[in-house]
Amino acid sequence: MSGDLHHPDRDPDRRQLVAQEQEPFGSVLSCIDSRVPPELLFDTGLGDLYVMRTGGEAIDPVVTGSVEYGPMTSGTPLVVVLGHQRCGAVEAAYKSLRDSKPLPGNLQAIVRALQPAYEQAVREGGTDPAETMARAQVTLTATALRSNQDLAPLVAKGTLAVVGAYYSLDTGKVEVLSGAPS
Repeated sequence: MSGDLHHPDRDPDRRQLVAQEQEPFGSVLSCIDSRVPPELLFDTGLGDLYVMRTGGEAIDPVVTGSVEYGPMTSGTPLVVVLGHQRCGAVEAAYKSLRDSKPLPGNLQAIVRALQPAYEQAVREGGTDPAETMARAQVTLTATALRSNQDLAPLVAKGTLAVVGAYYSLDTGKVEVLSGAPS
């Protein structure tokens, strides 16, 4: 947020160190948006994060399996679902659902995945329904992952935190929305 970047673990020595094995300290499920690359936002380096990116943090079995990989195979203790301000995927899904106009191709799969967040945003109202929907999507996705049959036991034991967070494009601040460890 301050711009005081350290760019850790990005040199040839680090590449050699992680070439044979990895032990990331976290997993991040974020949006495909070009303005929101987790490795840069969190100032991390090679081997530090597992990163999955989908439009609007939409999940399906393949994405869920990808999120499960770190905690279930190497004990990664943190999963962050990272939404963001002015999300184009959420905005497009919101307009598609509001206007009953399907998006072309496989974009409609994103719309279907985001429909519960749309419905929640409609119930909540507010001055910017697409932003409400983006925040709802983060919380719903984090809740779904936290209660997932394979991740829930790790959460219950306290060995895994699944956190919903929201990134401000304007300020660079990451706000925790749900699931912060106590």
